[in-house]
Amino acid sequence: EAQLSAYMAESDRIVVQSVLLDGNQLIAKSLARFGVDRMFGVVGIPVTSLANRAVSLGVRFLAFHNEQSAGYAASAYGYLTGRPGVLLTVSGPGCVHGLAGLSNAMANGWPMVMISGSCDQKDFGRGDFQELDQIAAVSAHAGSGRPGGCYLDFPSDVLHQTISDSEAEGLLAGAAERFRKLSEEVVFNVQNSQIEEAASLLRHAERPLIVFGKGAAFARAESALTKLVETTGIPFLPTPMGKGLLPDTHDLAATAARSLAIGKCDVALVVGARLNWLLHFGEPPKWSKDVKFILVDVWQEEIELRKPHLGLVVVPFNFLTPMKIIRDAILGLGSPAPILVSEGANTMDVGRAVLVQTEPRTRLDAGTWGQWGWVLVTALQLLWLLLTGLWLRCGRRFWIWTLVRYQLPVVVIVFNNGGVYGGDRRSPDEINGPYKDDPAPTSFVPSAAYHTLIEAFGGKGYLAGTPEELKSALAESFAARKPAVINVIIDPYAGSESGRLQHKN
Repeated sequence: EAQLSAYMAESDRIVVQSVLLDGNQLIAKSLARFGVDRMFGVVGIPVTSLANRAVSLGVRFLAFHNEQSAGYAASAYGYLTGRPGVLLTVSGPGCVHGLAGLSNAMANGWPMVMISGSCDQKDFGRGDFQELDQIAAVSAHAGSGRPGGCYLDFPSDVLHQTISDSEAEGLLAGAAERFRKLSEEVVFNVQNSQIEEAASLLRHAERPLIVFGKGAAFARAESALTKLVETTGIPFLPTPMGKGLLPDTHDLAATAARSLAIGKCDVALVVGARLNWLLHFGEPPKWSKDVKFILVDVWQEEIELRKPHLGLVVVPFNFLTPMKIIRDAILGLGSPAPILVSEGANTMDVGRAVLVQTEPRTRLDAGTWGQWGWVLVTALQLLWLLLTGLWLRCGRRFWIWTLVRYQLPVVVIVFNNGGVYGGDRRSPDEINGPYKDDPAPTSFVPSAAYHTLIEAFGGKGYLAGTPEELKSALAESFAARKPAVINVIIDPYAGSESGRLQHKN
C-alpha cells in the first residue's frame, strides 16, 4: 500500500504537456508533407523562420538577391517538373517584385505558388511596416484544368499563432486526404461527336497540319503525339517550347518550311498551343483565310476567344468536376433547398467536402451506421437529389418503379466509375489462378447504362460524359421535377478505398 501511495503521489506531479507549433512550423510541415522539395526566394521579416523551418524538414531553399529572379526560377521549375514551384517573399516590396514570376506562370499556364508574409491583421490600414493590400494586388488563379499561379498571404500574427501538435496533425491529415483526392489520376472526356468531327476534318483535308505547344509538353503528350503523327502521316509544326516532343529531324517535321506549312494548310489541329502572336493569331496573311482550326485545350476561355471551327475542351472528369457542376446547380435553385441524399464511399466523401448545405435538415447520408440504400418513403413537394456510387449494390433498380409510379420529384445522380471504388485496378501479380479471366471482384460492367433502367418504367434517363452534358441534364431534370436518373461516366481510376481504415470499416 505504501508503494502504491508513493506511485500515485508521483503520478500526480507528472504533467503531460502538449507540444505547440506556430504558423511557420505548420506551413513548413504542410509543404514537406505535400512533396515540396524546392523553395525559391528572398527571406526577411516576417518569413525568415518559415524558410528555416522548411529547410529543417528537407525542403531545399534556394536564396536569390531579388524576388523577380526567384519568381522566374519558381515558374520554370513548375513547368519542367509538373509540380508547383514555390516562391517565398517578404511583405510589401518583396510581394510586388515577386509578381513578375507569378504573372509569368499565369501567362504560360505553369503551376506556381507564391507565399508572402504581410503585416499584422490588427495593424492593417494603419500604415504598418511594408504594408500593402497584397490580396488586391495579387489575384489568385488556381483550379482544375489549366495550371497557373496561386498566391498565399500569411500575416505575421498568423505565423506566430500556436496550436497543439495533435491538432496540427489532424489538420494535416485532413488536408492530405483532400490532396490525395485531387492528385488522383484523371481521365479527360470529350464528346464522341466532337472527336468524330475532328477525325472527319483531318481525313478529308488536302493539306492538314498538326501544331503543338508547351501545353502538350506540360501534359507529357509526346507518346500520344508521336502515335498520332506516325499513324496519320500528317506533318507537324511545334511552337518554340513544343520543340522536342517529336524530334526536329523527324521526316514529318515542317519546321524548316514553317511559313509554307501554315500558309498552305487547310485544316490545322492545334494541341496545347494558343493562337496568339507566336502563331500570328491564326489569321491571314500568314494563314489561309479558309483554314479550319481544331483547337484542343484545357482552358475554355482560350476556345471561346479564338472561335475555331471546332474546339475540344479537355477537362478532368473524375469526382471533383461533376461535383462542382452539381454544387453550382443546387445553389442556383435557391430556397427551399432540395433534400440531398449522399451515399457510396467516394461519392459521399467528396460530396461532403464539395457540396454546400445552406438550410437545416437538407442532407441525409450513410449516417452513424454507414448504411447504404435509403428508401424514400414520403412524397414531398421538395426536390430530392440522390447522389450515389453504388447503384446496383443498393437495389436501386427496384424502387425506381416507385419513383415513377408516384411521380416523385427525385433526381438520381449515379457516379459511374465502373465498380466498387473503381473498375479493374488489380496489379499484374494479382491476376492469376484458375479464375484469372473473371472480372475483378471490384468491377461492374464498364459504362453500364443505368439511365435506361428508369426509362423502362417511363421515367427520364440522361447519359453524361462531359461537363456540358451534365449541366444540360441537371438543368432539364431540375426544371421538370419528375423522376430522373443521370448516369455520369467518370474515370474508373478516380475512386479509392476510403473511410476510417484504421477502424476496419
